[in-house]
Amino acid sequence: MNIVDEINAIHRATGSRDVSGEEARTVLLRRTYDAPVEDVWDACTTAERIGRWFLPVTGELRLGGRYQLQGNAGGEVLRCEPPKLLRVSWVMGEAPGFSEVEVRLTAQDAERTVLELEHVAVVPPGMWDQFGPGAVGVGWDLGLLGLGLYLAGEPSGPEMAEQWQYSDEARDFMIRSSRAWGTAYAASGAPEDTVAAAVDATTGFYVPARPE
Repeated sequence: MNIVDEINAIHRATGSRDVSGEEARTVLLRRTYDAPVEDVWDACTTAERIGRWFLPVTGELRLGGRYQLQGNAGGEVLRCEPPKLLRVSWVMGEAPGFSEVEVRLTAQDAERTVLELEHVAVVPPGMWDQFGPGAVGVGWDLGLLGLGLYLAGEPSGPEMAEQWQYSDEARDFMIRSSRAWGTAYAASGAPEDTVAAAVDATTGFYVPARPE
């Protein structure tokens, strides 16, 4: 795996919008996959396939149904328009507040698909001030990496990801991902010192120093 190429394959952007009178933060990722749009859609919406590249999922994966990712978020399927748009609420445990993820797919041609993933959430000010967009951005980078490996027929899945996350390759990926989200944060107008502090905090969270 070429880590630099994998990082550069994703376009990242961050911003904010009003949601029912509250300021919500946004992260947007865009990546092109060498797979037909129907295959990418199926990989993102079929429970058995989601478990091969992301996390095991239970529930009813249909409009109005509820889902739960193992050890992660759960919520409701809010929109489902095959093979182009999926929107779900994205709730961690009993955490209150607005949080939604939307996946948009566009066929670039018969064998290539552009995927856009947008996560919109009302974030506690202290968390955003400390970590910026990298708090969720690095996690989504890892998810899109897993999807890309899976669609390309490479070994992937939660068990392999758990082993890989402690490798030097994984640490390099997460460090570069954190910096890339810092670049997106700066492009949104955030001050240089705020960006630097957020990158340091995000990197420290995902890539803690190894014990001596």
